[in-house]
Amino acid sequence: MRANRIVILDWDTMAYNKDEVSAKRFAQLAANVDIYPATKPEETVSHIGDADVVICNKVLITREVMEACPNIRYIGILATGFNNVDLEAAAERGIPVCNAGSYSTDAVTQLVFAYIFDYFQRVALYSMDVRLGLWEKAPTFSYFPYPTGELRGKTLGIIGYGHIGKNVAKIADAFGMRVMIATRTEPENCPYTVTTAEEVFRSADVLTLHCPLTEQTKGLICKQSLALMKETAILINTSRGGTVVEQDLADALNNDMLAGAYLDVLEKEPMSPDTPLKNAKNCVITPHIGWTPLDTRRRLLDITEDNLRGWLGGNPQHVVNPQYAVHNETEKRPNE
Repeated sequence: MRANRIVILDWDTMAYNKDEVSAKRFAQLAANVDIYPATKPEETVSHIGDADVVICNKVLITREVMEACPNIRYIGILATGFNNVDLEAAAERGIPVCNAGSYSTDAVTQLVFAYIFDYFQRVALYSMDVRLGLWEKAPTFSYFPYPTGELRGKTLGIIGYGHIGKNVAKIADAFGMRVMIATRTEPENCPYTVTTAEEVFRSADVLTLHCPLTEQTKGLICKQSLALMKETAILINTSRGGTVVEQDLADALNNDMLAGAYLDVLEKEPMSPDTPLKNAKNCVITPHIGWTPLDTRRRLLDITEDNLRGWLGGNPQHVVNPQYAVHNETEKRPNE
């Protein structure tokens, strides 16, 4: 079974260097495949046109877009997050929206611990001082003006307990950290302390966010929640930028209410030059790189292709709007 036309709306999000990964694999799944490096909001409808399959990473697929492009039958997301698609509108039209699930679990977990090690070991800071010749001038064999710390015994607070949250918890446990979880759904057989978000805020030496962006999590990190945290704690966000009120976090950092923040996501991406976090004290920002290892992106494409093959065969996978089936009892796959 093949689609009539596949459109990929923002391929440049997948391949910063053009030869790293290829979209050629999709050619065998459709009569026509159109690939756009990027799509501006005003271009979305024209780029989709009569396509029955839409694949994108961050392009907004709104109700209005679906109304203007009535041939859409399938939406594939080149990501775990799916807040760029109006799921209700898709369900009403019998359109499954399929994401890539846990493709980036290991990569994002690595980044979380890169941040943790950076804070507790100060490797980059000490390396810079060595390059500046400061160790050469030290009065003793060991130069250690910047405090470091052990992970054992520290409390790691995790908001969200999906694939990444579970993986982070497992590794933190191996380092002897005390793990506390706050999650929307009570997990079964969880070996860690499960409690309220408020208690996690109060207890965490390291607070890391692994929750989707929803109405409930938007602005989760704000003046009120930051006031609950220890002044010695650090915040890590590799989930979605909208979970943080950026001005409130900047104020907390600049007023020494928090020891540091490590952020791989911001509310506006690419970063706005006037974000209050750009020059905030003890704030490390990376440009949304948690998901970008080449191995990870290859896995992402494998999952995206498998999802599409599943739908073409009448068995969609990783559907994030399962209610679409209620509206889809008589829906036929392409060419059926």
